[in-house]
Parts: sequence; structure tokens; C-alpha cells
Amino acid sequence: MIPEACAGYLDRLGVTPSGPPSREGLFALQRAHLERVPYENVGIHIGRPPGLEPELSARRFAAGQGGYCFHLNSAFAALLAALGYDVTLHVGGVHEDADGRGANGNHMALTVRVDGEGWFVDAGLGDGPVEPLPLRAGTYRQGPFTYRMEPSAAEPGGWTFFHDERGTFRVMEFRGEAAAPEDFAAEHLRLSTAPDSPFVTTFAVLRRDADTAHVLRGRVLRRIGARGAEERVVDSEEEWFAVLEGDFRRALGDLDAADRAELWKRVSAAHEEWLRSRAERARRG
Repeated sequence: MIPEACAGYLDRLGVTPSGPPSREGLFALQRAHLERVPYENVGIHIGRPPGLEPELSARRFAAGQGGYCFHLNSAFAALLAALGYDVTLHVGGVHEDADGRGANGNHMALTVRVDGEGWFVDAGLGDGPVEPLPLRAGTYRQGPFTYRMEPSAAEPGGWTFFHDERGTFRVMEFRGEAAAPEDFAAEHLRLSTAPDSPFVTTFAVLRRDADTAHVLRGRVLRRIGARGAEERVVDSEEEWFAVLEGDFRRALGDLDAADRAELWKRVSAAHEEWLRSRAERARRG
């Protein structure tokens, strides 16, 4: 990544690295990334899905935007490499059930070796760990959340990450071998454009801080933390955009009036359909 792109990216993170790569530096970078750069699919919902080039993503992040896993982790990997970290890309798979199905390619995972130890590093899970996890089997506590790492049964040499039971998914598995950026191009195209892709059908923006996972799906705002989960519906367009910009730190300068109107229309239509579907399920018992 060119120094100019790195500079704007680091400004967004609010981190000024000093000295050689270190465990402390890696942790500070991931914490800042999860807190300041949201997981979001705004571009997909206004018909402008962003490309995957790390430099492009870095410039978008510097401008206050975010992305989903392929944008977030590819740019973060390039930034870490530019700062001297030994970082590797891996093909991964996010699953909603605890059994998993191996690394199906719908996720990009990262590992980093620093100070003689390997770490699972991920800025692209939305409500995932706010700090790296060691590549060692075990259970790990971060604030009110509990995670587990185990060698993958489905991917020899790979790993399985088990999310906190309150998370938006249950399992992410990734392969042991290194991947290249081009290994994700076809799946990125599918996820960002296919009519049945969850990124196309459902608006989502997520952000983590030390103690709380913030999740906005459509018009339903959920916060998960030490006191449990709090949930409410955002009723007005004005408040919805205020939440997007304030709570999730997603700048809105790239959206004109037509973009905002289209985004609110899509989100509201999906919300009404969700309400109808829920009422029908309740009626059927």
C-alpha cells in the first residue's frame, strides 16, 4: 500500500505506530479498527458495490466509510504488511450453526506472526473479537464476550473460531494454507451483486467497542453487552441516518439526496416485509 493511503487510513484509526511490529501494536490496531471502521453494505444497497483493491478500500476508510469482510480484512492486511507485520490471508467460511461446513469462501481471515507467536486477526466479522486471539486451542474472554479457538476438523491445518453465543453467527472456519487476493474475487462478485445474497437482501452495519457489539439490521438496532441485549426499532428516516453516522461512525458524505431516499425506501420495505413474515409465523403458531 502506498504511504499516502496508509497515512489517511491510520488517521481514521487514530493510531500512530512507533517502533517495530509488536504484540501491543497489533492489538492497538485491531481495537481501533473495530471501534472506528464499521462493517457495512451501504454501497451494495445503493447499487455501487465497492471494489476489492486494498488501496481503494483504504481511501474509502479514510473518507469515513466501511465495508464487509473482503474490504476490511484485505485493506487491514495491506496496512499491517506496510507496517512490517508478517500477515497471511486465508480462505474462510462463516456459518450460522455450530457444526459449520468448512471454509466455503464467504469470508477472508487473517493470521499474523509477531514476537514469535501466531494470532488470529480479524477486522471483518462485524461483531467479532475486538482484539486478536492466539492460534492455540482454548477459551478466551474479552470483556463480556467468550470465544473459543480449536484446530479445524474440516480444514486440515486450519482453525475454527467459535463466537460468543449472543453473536450474529456461530462459527467461522478457515484454511491453513495462504490465500491470494484473487482467490476472493468471484465470491465477492456474487455476494455483492447476486439477488439472493444476504448482503443484497439485508442492510446491515455493525461496530464493536471494548464492551459492546452494536448491530443495525434494517431498522432494528441492537446492542449486546454485559447487561444482555437491548433492541429497538428506529422509526424515522432522520433518526436512522443519525444512528448510522453517530453510533456506527459511518460518514454520509458519499450519499446524495437520491441515495438517501433509495436507501431508506429499501430498508423500510424490507422492514415491513419482515414484520409481515413475523406476524404470519406467529399466526401459524
